[in-house]
Amino acid sequence: MVPTAPSCCDVLVIGGGPAGSTAAAILAERGFKVVLLEKARHPRFHIGESLLPANLPLFERLGVASQIRAIGMEKWAAEFVSPSDGRRQEFKFAGCWDKSMPFAYHVRRSEFDEILIRRAAALGAQVIEGCRAKDVEFFADTSGARAEASGARVEASGARVEASLEDGSICSWQARYLIDASGRDTFLGNRLHSKRRNTKHNSAAIYAHFTGARRHTGQREGNISLFWFEHGWFWFIPLADGTTSVGAVVWPHCMKARNTPVREFFLGLIALCPPLAESLAAASLAGEVHATGNYSYACERTCGGNYFLIGDAYAFIDPVFSSGVMFAMQNAVAAAEAIETCCRKPARAAAARRKFDRVMRHGPRQYSWFIYRMTNPTMREMFLGPRNILRMQEALLSLLAGDIYGRTPIWASLRMLKALYYLISLAHWRRTFQSVRRHRSDIRPAESEQMTGS
Repeated sequence: MVPTAPSCCDVLVIGGGPAGSTAAAILAERGFKVVLLEKARHPRFHIGESLLPANLPLFERLGVASQIRAIGMEKWAAEFVSPSDGRRQEFKFAGCWDKSMPFAYHVRRSEFDEILIRRAAALGAQVIEGCRAKDVEFFADTSGARAEASGARVEASGARVEASLEDGSICSWQARYLIDASGRDTFLGNRLHSKRRNTKHNSAAIYAHFTGARRHTGQREGNISLFWFEHGWFWFIPLADGTTSVGAVVWPHCMKARNTPVREFFLGLIALCPPLAESLAAASLAGEVHATGNYSYACERTCGGNYFLIGDAYAFIDPVFSSGVMFAMQNAVAAAEAIETCCRKPARAAAARRKFDRVMRHGPRQYSWFIYRMTNPTMREMFLGPRNILRMQEALLSLLAGDIYGRTPIWASLRMLKALYYLISLAHWRRTFQSVRRHRSDIRPAESEQMTGS
């Protein structure tokens, strides 16, 4: 039975994934009255099982490190596999600039997300599952004057959210601050009309779990493998229980061309990548095949007078570097700190929002440069034959590990790596021109970017 919700709270969080649970946990621990609404009930299926070394300090901060360790497959490296000849290049996180983060984990998200949301509850947040946010109103003052959620820059002092419970009943909360951690539902992004498709990258994903996949042995068993192929790329993520997560991120025209059921279509894509097909030759599907379209987007604003968008509710980029959970949790920390400043040091509220905005935009911006070029022949060759000239490889490894929010001095080396990329591209200008032209064709939206599992 759903407990009676308070009519008022300091912070209302929409979404009980890694972003929402982390924000709720930190704010509740700091003495705020927090209510978290989650549309589903944990445990529930979610994709995005591969974490980054930069996540580990956050687990310690939340007090869940031992629980994550108990469910996780240790991930010491990421490897990239050539589409044509099967060449592999392994990037060990121990080679990062900062040597203190040598590994991460792969986790079943159903287990991982439940650990985080239960931790938020243990720290004092009121967690209400089976509760879907339906509508929002913003108030321009504490007397209740309304300001429509139309995207206008309203310095509001409160928000009222209406939600529906599983039995169909309607409930509402009034909060001083609202955190949208609704993931790809983008609750506020849609209602504020601020969600925009990424015009520089456009893809969709199709994925499933397998049993019996062939893996590496020893410490390398936990490697995440990324396979390029003609329509995009595949991930291969080994989980601790013997299951392997496999997914394809492909261009819109590939999805548009589907004329078979989703299961057969997915298996057909795997057959186009011989190195991956070999690893799955004796494997069996462990469940249904899922598909997701409209894969890359961002909202125009990260926050307003009394709301903050975090994690996938703000933006989603191609998951080639497994950055999603790390972004979500870092965003959550930034939102909690901004709200605490706004409440306890009102004179610094504007500065706190500006700082939050910089944090939110920093991650997608740093990864996107590489994501947009990952299928370019020059970038593939650089990944398959890296060199540590001027510490470029260490800087790249730090990026792959998620070490982009601290003080590790990687930025000069990354700028030189980008300059080297441009020089090589210029030297092979015909190949570069053809690649750019094909990329523009690949990301062109299909007539229907949504795909169902029929």
